[in-house]
Amino acid sequence: MQAKLLESNKANGIIEALFELYPNAKYYLNFNTPIELVVASILSAQTRDEIVNKLTVELFSKYKDCDAFSNATKEDMLKYIKSVSFADKKAENITKTCNEIKSRYNGVVPRNMDKLLMLPGIGRKTANTILINAYGVVEGIPVDTWVIKLSNRIGLSQSNNANTIEEDLKSKVNKKYWKNLAYVLKAHGKTICGNVPKCDVCKVSKLCMKNGV
Repeated sequence: MQAKLLESNKANGIIEALFELYPNAKYYLNFNTPIELVVASILSAQTRDEIVNKLTVELFSKYKDCDAFSNATKEDMLKYIKSVSFADKKAENITKTCNEIKSRYNGVVPRNMDKLLMLPGIGRKTANTILINAYGVVEGIPVDTWVIKLSNRIGLSQSNNANTIEEDLKSKVNKKYWKNLAYVLKAHGKTICGNVPKCDVCKVSKLCMKNGV
């Protein structure tokens, strides 16, 4: 039997309630420029935010723009990013991506989904993240592990495929919520709805499909 999903009006009801509970939820990686956001986003895959934010202080002090990152050797970069998972591959992707941005777009991070997806190490989640947080362009919703988990649990999607979940969310959730939806869901996941949901203290449990709405 397939899990039931919330109807659009109920989905927006629970999303609105979550936004009221976490009014300060926002993107969690530190950056000052679009190229810094690209680099931080690449580094963040399967790595805790705290680790990325700690190491980028020195990394961004050493490499100040796209040109500097494109000319960095893997060995030099690894001195700064060795604490992240898959550091070797991420160092390669950062250099390749910055070289692409330098040669194709004169060092300016493109504000176009298709162009971003052509860059090494940039998937749809990262592209959405860059568009939203660097340029305020909201075309979609970044789907990370928290969005996958809570979307399934709450009743917003029954898929484990990130692209399908994004389409499910876009079809149900009012666009005014897309910009910060991922960060609100993450805040709720880390606070209440983790591996062992605290439904007894959850203020939106009565709206949640998990509890038979």
